Parts: sequence; structure tokens; C-alpha cells
Amino acid sequence: MKEQEPIQDNINTNVEEELEMSDNVNQEHTTDENSTAEEAVANEQQTSEASSAEGSNTEAEALRAELEEQQQRLLRAQADFDNFRRRTQKEKEELGKYASAKLITELLPVIDNFERAIASGEQGTDVSSYAKGVEMIFRQLEGVLGNEGLKAMETVGEPFNPEFHQAIMQVESDEHEEGIVVEEVQKGYMLKDKVIRPAMVKVSG
Repeated sequence: MKEQEPIQDNINTNVEEELEMSDNVNQEHTTDENSTAEEAVANEQQTSEASSAEGSNTEAEALRAELEEQQQRLLRAQADFDNFRRRTQKEKEELGKYASAKLITELLPVIDNFERAIASGEQGTDVSSYAKGVEMIFRQLEGVLGNEGLKAMETVGEPFNPEFHQAIMQVESDEHEEGIVVEEVQKGYMLKDKVIRPAMVKVSG
């Protein structure tokens, strides 16, 4: 009976060792599973972060491209406006420079007739014919200027108006009331509805 006790102790010891080994294996297995789960979560987080970063980069690139396109459009619009402004300024300068071209063209025949009249006077043309020719040229000149809107004022017998008349003298008159234009010293002219030269007149006092 005493010889069997060491055998029983050995058996108990072996069982305890196997249980300890089993516990160790289970712990290692549990640790491995926990590590694998943690790695999986970490991988998922990295993948999610990578996807998010990639999406942010794509959106930023799209915004940069749109901004660059808008800047290019703005530069083109500014260039077009500068060209338009320069072209308009040039046209305005040319218009002002040659605004009288039409009138000058219409006056050229008048100048031609004056030259003919001068040449005729040098040849000893009859005074009456010469005067008649000059009068015709004068009417021609009046017609050209009238077509441009020039009109002589009618002043004699009209009440004095400082907007149209320039009084150079006040005279006594039995025929007119006070403040009436009695004599025109120099004609006044209107260009359409604007006074370009007031008439120089004498006014009854």
C-alpha cells in the first residue's frame, strides 16, 4: 500500500502539468485571436483613412482645376475689355478728327466757284456779271451751311433778348418801343437749336 503512493503522486503531477499546458495553449490561442482581431480593426481603420484621404485629395484637385479655369476666364474677359476700350478710344479719336469731313467735302465746290470767280475778275469780266456770279456762290455757300443746320437770326423789330442778342448801343427811336432791336450790326447764327454767335444789335432806349 505504501509503494502505490508515489505512483498516485506522479499521476496527479502529470495531470496538473497537462492542465497547465492546456491553459497555456488556450491563453495563447485567445491572445492570437485578440491580436488578429486588433490587426483587422487597425487594417480597416487604415483603409478607411486612406479612402478618406484619397477622396479629399480628389476633391481638392477638382476645386483647384475649377479655380484655375475661372482665373483663365477672368483674364480672357479682362483682355477682351481692354481691347474693346482701346478700339473704342481709337474710333472716338478718329471720329473727332474727321468729324468735319462731310462738311468740307460739300464746301469744296464753293471753293472751286470762288476760284473761277477770282480768275474771271482778273480777266476783266463785266462788273455786273461778276457781282451776279459772286452772289450765286454766296447762295450756294448758304445752302451748304443751311443743310448742316446753320440759320441766321431775324433780329430787327424783335424784343431784346440777351440769350440771342449782344447790345452795343442804345438809341432813341420813334418807331419802336423801349427794348426793341432797331438795327443789326452783325448777324447772329443758330446751329440747330444752339446759339453759336449772338447778333450784335442796337436797341431802342
